Amino acid sequence: MLFERQTFLVAGLSRSGISAAEYLVFRGARVFIYDDVQDENVLSASAKLAEAGCVIVGKDELYDKVPECDILVLSPGIPVDHPLPVAFRKHGKSIIGETELGALALRCPVVAVTGTNGKTTTVTMLESIFRRAGKNAIACANVGKPLTSCLGELDEKSIVVAEISSFQLETLYSLRPHVAVVLNVTEDHLNRHYNMENYIYLKARILKNCAESEYAVLNYDDPVVREFAEKTKANVVWFSLKEKVEGGYIEDGNFCYRGESLFPVREFPLDGEHNYANALAAICAAKIMGMGNASVTAALKSFRGVKHRLQKVGELGGVTFIDDSKATNVDSAIKAVRSVKGESVLLLGGRDKGYAYEPLFETIKNSGVVHAVIYGENAFRILNAALKQGFTAVTLCRPFDMAVRIAYLTAKRGQNVLLSPASASFDAFRSYEERGDRFAEMLTILAKEGTRERPAAAGEISDTYENE
Repeated sequence: MLFERQTFLVAGLSRSGISAAEYLVFRGARVFIYDDVQDENVLSASAKLAEAGCVIVGKDELYDKVPECDILVLSPGIPVDHPLPVAFRKHGKSIIGETELGALALRCPVVAVTGTNGKTTTVTMLESIFRRAGKNAIACANVGKPLTSCLGELDEKSIVVAEISSFQLETLYSLRPHVAVVLNVTEDHLNRHYNMENYIYLKARILKNCAESEYAVLNYDDPVVREFAEKTKANVVWFSLKEKVEGGYIEDGNFCYRGESLFPVREFPLDGEHNYANALAAICAAKIMGMGNASVTAALKSFRGVKHRLQKVGELGGVTFIDDSKATNVDSAIKAVRSVKGESVLLLGGRDKGYAYEPLFETIKNSGVVHAVIYGENAFRILNAALKQGFTAVTLCRPFDMAVRIAYLTAKRGQNVLLSPASASFDAFRSYEERGDRFAEMLTILAKEGTRERPAAAGEISDTYENE
């Protein structure tokens, strides 16, 4: 791209949009910026970008700017069938995402990770392994920093560890990862992608630029992902919890890679088979990138998980609060329910993403969940699924803060309050991070209000305890 001779419209001023606008204006491009949300954060970002040389576009003049622009830089949060990208296509204009801008400028190797669940955990593991080995590795894209904001920190010996979402894959064309990891593909974002066929197609796009000199790390246990091996020219390396595959697997209680035992599973800090699968994927990618066993083992043995993913945020009145706000789909919530030890009061709800909740309640019936507090925009859809599956230990409550309070009052000593919503956060929050942070804030608020005497959970001995 010859930035000085091109005009861009950056639509959506989230972190990626802000980074794209800053990147473009710094390189001499003419940049229009637009966001149809006008909250405090957007107004502040718009003002700073205007000072840097960007031109703010109002809603009334937005479509008049389309003929003036060469390229639309579309936020991942804006669907490709939105009227704005449709207008750009009608004028024969290019539509890209911020990650595509960054990919065009990269000169170092990339390990790219996609999948419905486990992306952030796996990317964070890989960043830790590479850094333990002395590499300048940066986790970016859908986690951490936008890719364009990292370019100044990267040289040819660096490693980009990119988390890539299906939203980003809609407008990503040039990324050619040396290692492309696909963790799993289950129902998610059907309100955006309409059906599973479209969603699967997008996930497979992470492999489309891989040549025979690159690698695809694929989940052998996932039937959808297994078929991706037929759609790539890359060398396929498998990981599996069930089979001894050509790649990563578990044998005799140890994490193994291609016949070599690395360390015992019992020494891995995270519980749950989904986390064992994430670790195997990270082991495969790290070994392909030439990392030694010492770095891999040390990093994984010391790994403590990521924020908002089954994170214990505190205890109050004998009740443990667990933040799994990152569980924005049914499959992720199912994994949480299966992983958390002991009995739990489960917080469910938010914005609907177009899938069925019945499988979640089928799991809940045979789990440690003793009660569900259902809140949010999709509360009645979730309630209907619960009743269909015969799970009636529910409380319906719309406001999030009240739902957390009710969950705490419902839980008995020795039980958990588990926030694993199986839903997007956008009905009440800007992100799952903000939702998780509010969950932790509610714990603090409840603690200031003082605890009450509560009965013990089944099988527990009740005694007197002090206020916290």
